[in-house]
Amino acid sequence: MNKQISVLCPKALCVIGRICTTSSRWHSQQHSRLKSAPQQLVGVVGLEIHAQINSNTKLFSGSPVNFSAPPNSLVSFFDGSLPGTLPVLNRRCVEAAVMTGLALNCTINRKSFFDRKHYFYADLPAGYQITQHRQPIAVEGILTYSLLGGKKMSQVIRKSVHIKQIQLEQDSGKSLHDDTHSQTLIDLNRAEGQLRVDANVSVHRPGEPFGVRTEVKNINSIRYVARAIDYEIQRQISVLQRGGMVQNETRAYDSKSGETMPMRDKEGLQDYRFMPEPNLPPLIVYEDDASLPTGIDACQAVVVQKIREELPELPSVKRDRLVQTYGILPEHSFTLVNEEGLVEYFEAVMKATKKEPRKVIGWVTNELLGQLKQQDMSVSQSPISPPALAELLDLQEAGHISSSAAKQVFQEMWRSSSKTALQIIQEQDLGLVSDTAQLHSICQKVVDSHPDEVQAIKNGNKKVLNKLMGMVQKETKGRADPVLVRTILQEKTS
Repeated sequence: MNKQISVLCPKALCVIGRICTTSSRWHSQQHSRLKSAPQQLVGVVGLEIHAQINSNTKLFSGSPVNFSAPPNSLVSFFDGSLPGTLPVLNRRCVEAAVMTGLALNCTINRKSFFDRKHYFYADLPAGYQITQHRQPIAVEGILTYSLLGGKKMSQVIRKSVHIKQIQLEQDSGKSLHDDTHSQTLIDLNRAEGQLRVDANVSVHRPGEPFGVRTEVKNINSIRYVARAIDYEIQRQISVLQRGGMVQNETRAYDSKSGETMPMRDKEGLQDYRFMPEPNLPPLIVYEDDASLPTGIDACQAVVVQKIREELPELPSVKRDRLVQTYGILPEHSFTLVNEEGLVEYFEAVMKATKKEPRKVIGWVTNELLGQLKQQDMSVSQSPISPPALAELLDLQEAGHISSSAAKQVFQEMWRSSSKTALQIIQEQDLGLVSDTAQLHSICQKVVDSHPDEVQAIKNGNKKVLNKLMGMVQKETKGRADPVLVRTILQEKTS
């Protein structure tokens, strides 16, 4: 499926971009159904993704931003479109847009412009929305991403998507529909959540012009975006296969039924009559301090190089670094990066332990993450700190406890975070039994009581030795030194 994706940022501002990519998700699902057709229909999707930027105040006014604030409690005169009020651009929002552009490998336009997008609806009291139509702040980017594929979902597949543009945009108000009283109320706080997506969907045969598109508006989760796209593509294919025509219309996605349906929305597919915003000058950003004109305060200017230096390590780069630095499997790097704070936790353990990374990763992704998921906790809420886990792993590595005893200690540490691993081992007598005479006695008892297994070993079935080892561990409650036990049993069954 060829996808075109746009990215938006609300909270009184938006960042818009377009991405072109190829996805196998829908294509693979439909291939078996349409493989008999000489040229099957494929989907083309364009997404406008409105993503909330973390700023204290709005894009064009000094009103604070608070998602949970009461309706219309954070509205300035400008937000209410009172005559004579003027927009004042928020520098923090510009910096966020530049950082987003850099993260997506875009070209940052040193000069960009604001425009008015006209449409008439109650949640837009000015009758227009300030956006960037002619020349946005960032263009022509590329996002390279990885996913796991192959038979065992362990093969790293790299793909890249094209970013058309990113733009700053004023957010409209929020309509609050009161069906009981048949009225709609408007909240001009303009804080609509962290994600809102408009999906433009069409289908065509490869090599032919794109088909008629529909726009599915205001989808508010990644899961619903995927479901809405899948449904709409299949709906359009079904319409065309019946000999019908796809209508150029705006639709809504019903998460309960999993279907899209026509809607009478505020914008429809109309001419927005774009015009330059007369109350905002061109937006200028500078490459570095050396390019600043004389008299410009560097603290007040937006400098691309400074923002580039502040970029965090991006997910794909972080995954590659983890694999190369620690020799862990690619699928483990995905687990670490996808869980907030888990990379930092893992690397903190690695700094404090002598245990091999591939053994540490098992503890972090299985024992630790398993407990966190089970109790719906974040990594930051873990009662076992990285140094505490490192101490436990070092005790196991040094041969003081067995692997099974180490898991017992871990569980106790989870319940009693005030106790160290060594304290728990001593209190519960979980230390490894390595006394040769004691182990000889236990092994002899196991051998004497299982003559059939001993004979099987003598006849060449060496795997049965593991059964006897398990019996010894049961006798010692998992505390016997496995290397020593194997050696003793081999002597007694040879």
